[in-house]
Amino acid sequence: MNHREVTLVSAPTAAGENFIKLLLLKGIPFAALVNNAEEKNRLALLGVEQFILLDTKSREPWMIPDFPIGNIYLFENTLPLCCRYIQICRGWSSKRLIVITGRMNPRGIYKGLGANEVIYSKSDNLSFLVSDSLDSIKQ
Repeated sequence: MNHREVTLVSAPTAAGENFIKLLLLKGIPFAALVNNAEEKNRLALLGVEQFILLDTKSREPWMIPDFPIGNIYLFENTLPLCCRYIQICRGWSSKRLIVITGRMNPRGIYKGLGANEVIYSKSDNLSFLVSDSLDSIKQ
């Protein structure tokens, strides 16, 4: 496995899937964060090859991935799962952790848990985020 920084993406939404398709198209190295086999299979059909499978209900410490993590993009499906992902992943990277949500209310919660940015969007097209990932791998 190479030691280049990998973008980490949780993509349980249509916007997240579109973001993954753009990462694949641009050749940006990334891993998908999933917490069940069904989600892993769904993303594998899109062409995702690298996964981090987390048991978010476990009380055991989570293993830090064996490759460097760059920016983290969490597309919110549920508030509790997104909060859990922030708690787990925040320590894996000093880069930006960005939550993309369709709800206005959780902004303060996510920021309080360690998100650098919370993007509110009802759109499934967030292609501007890909340029952020490109900038991050060029540094």
